[in-house]
Amino acid sequence: MKILNFTHINEFFQRIDHLKKQITKIGTIIEEDRIDVLGSSYPIYSIHLGSQAKDVPTIAFIGGVHGLEVIGAQVLLSYLETICTLSEWDNTVHELFEGIKVLFYPCVNPGGMALQTRANPRGVDLMRNSPMEADSLSPFFLPGGHRISPSLPWYRGKLGEPMEKENEILLRVIKEEVWNAPFSMIIDFHSGFGMKDRIWFPYANTKTPFPRLPEIYKLKTLFDQSYPYNVHTFEPQAKAYRTHGDLWDYVFANHYKDHPEKVMIPLCLELGSWLWIKKNPSQIFNSLGFFNPMVPHRQQRTLRRHIYLLDFLMRATHSSRKWSFPEEEEKDFLELNAKKLWY
Repeated sequence: MKILNFTHINEFFQRIDHLKKQITKIGTIIEEDRIDVLGSSYPIYSIHLGSQAKDVPTIAFIGGVHGLEVIGAQVLLSYLETICTLSEWDNTVHELFEGIKVLFYPCVNPGGMALQTRANPRGVDLMRNSPMEADSLSPFFLPGGHRISPSLPWYRGKLGEPMEKENEILLRVIKEEVWNAPFSMIIDFHSGFGMKDRIWFPYANTKTPFPRLPEIYKLKTLFDQSYPYNVHTFEPQAKAYRTHGDLWDYVFANHYKDHPEKVMIPLCLELGSWLWIKKNPSQIFNSLGFFNPMVPHRQQRTLRRHIYLLDFLMRATHSSRKWSFPEEEEKDFLELNAKKLWY
């Protein structure tokens, strides 16, 4: 195995190091573990801002699950930089933090980012690594996840083996910091599908409607009303394609079993990388070109394009008691409209 280019991961962690002083003024940065790659060692950080209480609404920003999808982790880090800078002069940020817990988990898969591979250094796709099985999925549809060989993309790992170390660390942090919140939102940053920016919600393994459909539909409605010219499309992931082993299907299913009275909404922000390829076809000859904007002005545009979405999700978490626990009559109305739209 050969490290193609350390530039992106070194710059990524240099930016985090640069932010550490600002982060410690408003929160805590924890080194959860380290991943070793061919003689180099990379940290897995979790950054905790806002309230430390277990019973407050919580939002988690997750990046770097796929090592090649650098832009998603960069969007997350750009938003963290914005939050840190605002906290130096904007009192409303501190007022917001008094009522919610905010978790930034910038890079789940530093080994994959160092090696410029989608998978981790063991060849396992961390988004296909949970025990969840998709229904009616052809075994020949490799992007749905398979157990053939780590030499092929979308490899799930061997049947019966524990989940990968990176996922075990992430799930431990989610259990400790998110599990007991009355309302929680998780947004995981990805790129590589289509020409639109999509906000995917569960399920990835089935076309069965998501149990939190009323809350998702209400969230989408509030977003469209608040930002009527937004560029994001809400939809269940299974509308695009189904997969085995989806990490957030697994997290939600276990949380819903443990806490049916609490609301958890896992989301994936899937940046539409095909548009970048259409505008700059030559970038397909770069190992990162299928998943990232390679032209500087498109990188800058992407970093600023999603700030209002992330700000909205932060506010929606803070105000979750006002919208995310609808009465039965409204709940039925929201679910009916959601099924008409998505199913």
